[in-house]
Amino acid sequence: MPPFDYTPLPYLGPRAAEIVRKRSEFLSPSISYLYKNPLNIVDGKMQYLFDEDGRRYLDAFGGIATVSCGHCHPDIVEAIINQTKRLQHPTVLYLNHAVADFAEALASKFPGDLKVVFFTNSGTEANELAMMIARVYTGCHDIISVRNAYHGNAAGSMGATAQSNWKFNVIQTGMHHALNPDQYRGIFGSAGEKYAKDVEEIIDFGTSGRVAGFISEAIQGVGGVMELAPGYLPAVYRTIKKAGGLFIADEVQAGFARTGSHFWGFEAHGVVPDIVTSAKGAGNGIPIGAVVTTPEIARVLTQRCYFNTFGGNPVCTAAGHAVLKVIEKENLQENALVVGSYLKDQLKALQDKHDIIGDVRGRGLMLGVELVTDRQQKTPAKTEILHAMETMKDMGVLVGKGGFYGNVFRITPPLCFSKEDADFFLDVMDIALSKI
Repeated sequence: MPPFDYTPLPYLGPRAAEIVRKRSEFLSPSISYLYKNPLNIVDGKMQYLFDEDGRRYLDAFGGIATVSCGHCHPDIVEAIINQTKRLQHPTVLYLNHAVADFAEALASKFPGDLKVVFFTNSGTEANELAMMIARVYTGCHDIISVRNAYHGNAAGSMGATAQSNWKFNVIQTGMHHALNPDQYRGIFGSAGEKYAKDVEEIIDFGTSGRVAGFISEAIQGVGGVMELAPGYLPAVYRTIKKAGGLFIADEVQAGFARTGSHFWGFEAHGVVPDIVTSAKGAGNGIPIGAVVTTPEIARVLTQRCYFNTFGGNPVCTAAGHAVLKVIEKENLQENALVVGSYLKDQLKALQDKHDIIGDVRGRGLMLGVELVTDRQQKTPAKTEILHAMETMKDMGVLVGKGGFYGNVFRITPPLCFSKEDADFFLDVMDIALSKI
């Protein structure tokens, strides 16, 4: 593991077994663990995490694509502490500069007329609000999303989510799910415009001919780091506009410079959405989400009272503003591009060595490695990935998994991840896959 000049303070709190007991008794049974013997993570610094015994791990998951600048980044910690000492929560009904400053800075990162910001507490809330805005603005109810997508776990966003793993049997009206432009398993390969024709058919045969909007990730995060086929989003955008709908870009995971080539995932597809949602990396671990749209579209919320108690909280917005400053100051977008491109190329080299790697995909520091037991049949290696993750954890690397079949490594580290970190990650993955 690369050298790192940081030693955490000794941990004197409860041990893992005691925390597991408390979680089992007092927390929802829906909360699962990544490993057979759950890790008790007690400290973090930049791209590293530390367990109860002070052992260091390379964090290649980033709190599920959430820690953008690094764990406990000093500039962000300082911004949070300074704001907390002065004022924690006054309500946005009073003036406070923190929310206005962050809104201005965030709006400057968007193209076109995307300049009005609504703050929320999470990506789910942001997507719920975005879809409601689209429905109110257009006067239509139908929204189209993409199969294999994940947009949240409230009623509306769960409706837009298109994986049975994440959907409860509750009312989810007005949602349609289009063919996924999956470049690995899809019937049209990388021909994005061919997949887009399904959206036309949904509008023609599943709606009145008018829709409220279309919501999509540029790279499906929970869906296994699946980058949409090129040409798909521009074609769908044209179709949605003809049907009177708005285009919603879900940037909860791909946003905030993670893809390296662009600040927002949608920019790689040459489209400008009507509404953009973000969260996760926006706060580097602080709960905050945002909906950004045009002044014209934003005005629809004045038709009734709209309010979010914690949306725009000064502590959270101070953290978000600090995140933007750190990304700029430390050239983290460039680092995501350079290190991410290097890592992707080396993962492809591992693919040549290990038959179990069926696909390597993604952009920047949002990468996916799909494991299969048969490359021709693309049979998901569901059990094998669990063994590999355990081996990697034992060797000091933490990585996520996802995809509908749970067979895709999700590699979303903090954007300060270095080339040396990438080399260590690659060595560990190589050994882990060799042991399967």
